[in-house]
Amino acid sequence: MDRGTALFAYVGSRTTRERNARGEGISVFRVQAETGALELVQLVGDLVNPSYLAFNRKRDRLYTVHGDGHEISVFEVDRQHGRLSFLQRQACGGKNPVHLAVDPSDRYLVVSDHLGSQGGTLAVMGINKDGSLAPVHQRVALAGKPGPHRVEQPFSKPHFNPFDPSGRFVVVPDKGLDKVFVFAFKDGELHPTQTPWMQCREGAGPRHIAFHPQRSFAYVVNELDSTVVACRFDMDAGSLHAMQVLPALPDDFTGHSRAAEIEVSRDGRHVYVSNRGADNIAAFDVDQKSGRLRWLGAFETGGKTPRFFAISPSGRRLYALNEDSDTITMFALDGSELAHALPHQATHCASPVCMVFLE
Repeated sequence: MDRGTALFAYVGSRTTRERNARGEGISVFRVQAETGALELVQLVGDLVNPSYLAFNRKRDRLYTVHGDGHEISVFEVDRQHGRLSFLQRQACGGKNPVHLAVDPSDRYLVVSDHLGSQGGTLAVMGINKDGSLAPVHQRVALAGKPGPHRVEQPFSKPHFNPFDPSGRFVVVPDKGLDKVFVFAFKDGELHPTQTPWMQCREGAGPRHIAFHPQRSFAYVVNELDSTVVACRFDMDAGSLHAMQVLPALPDDFTGHSRAAEIEVSRDGRHVYVSNRGADNIAAFDVDQKSGRLRWLGAFETGGKTPRFFAISPSGRRLYALNEDSDTITMFALDGSELAHALPHQATHCASPVCMVFLE
């Protein structure tokens, strides 16, 4: 059972014709405590591609990027009933913001702009006392040689910018440059670390990163070659060091596929990766001493193009967001090998691409 009696899930969707999307905005669901079923309580429409969502630390404000645009929207959260009220929209510059993260002090927001005239950039915006956003006060370009993919790697393409577990560093997988950058975050600004990036294989296309909840390990999913990199993360220096690379696809899958999301289980025992094309989620066992991964298997998500998935706060359920079949499929996690989990229920949601929870 998920903890508490009032658990809400917020789902961002693609909405535009250019993205072949059918979504309308942000869907707010009440999560049933006993079954994990999703009950729609609000649909916030008239939004353009609210494709990634993030709460502040107080969890009374929800921020969303507008994919393919250049703005961030802010919503006030009714914590009792889960409903959203529009507060503000602020320009972030660049084009196609794809990810955003709030710093531990609730004073700053970091955004990845995927495209721009000279490539992607990172933007830092201040957060006012009422949760609204100030204009961009820092913009950082990511330097390096583009990867060899002629279409997907013309220049820098930051795709993710989470804070590390300590809140002192911002880690940025760059799909265009085949690098994972690390910045120190101090006094509301990004600063290069002594080891400012980890190099990935040519053409790998690093997309997202997930941290082990108890140990100094991190795991990077590479979109273009569908692999996972197990890394040691130096929490003092903020440096990443690769130690293992594994395929994220079953060895009998011979079609076209791209990896998308990665998460570590709440107990740190497993790593999961979604594959768009193979339309499955791969499961890996984590060696708690070395951090190395062992392939367990993959299971189908029951839909098409699982761009994203999310694990419930209790760690006992996984929700796969099937973007091109308009479903969210729930899986029960049994605490052992996720590869043996079976789909329990599918909920209709048009073009879902991000999910976050509020307790």
